[in-house]
Amino acid sequence: MTHHHDHEHHHYHEVKSELTFKEKMIKLLDHWMKHNQDHATTYKDWAEKAKVNELPEIGVLLEEVHDMTLQINDKFKKAAEKLD
Repeated sequence: MTHHHDHEHHHYHEVKSELTFKEKMIKLLDHWMKHNQDHATTYKDWAEKAKVNELPEIGVLLEEVHDMTLQINDKFKKAAEKLD
């Protein structure tokens, strides 16, 4: 399955190979963590831009989204550690 976002990259959620389920899971978790980190950075950048452009409430909300995204990554990391 492939899906697209408004930005330029694709997501392949099914790894077609001879990988074990565990290996596939490790690859997916790593992909999701990297993807979320990219988004978290973008949210933080836009939070700062919102504040500079006199939209402090939006800046605070975007900072919260940034933090929530990193919390999701913490869950992915814990899941990956259980696979080691």
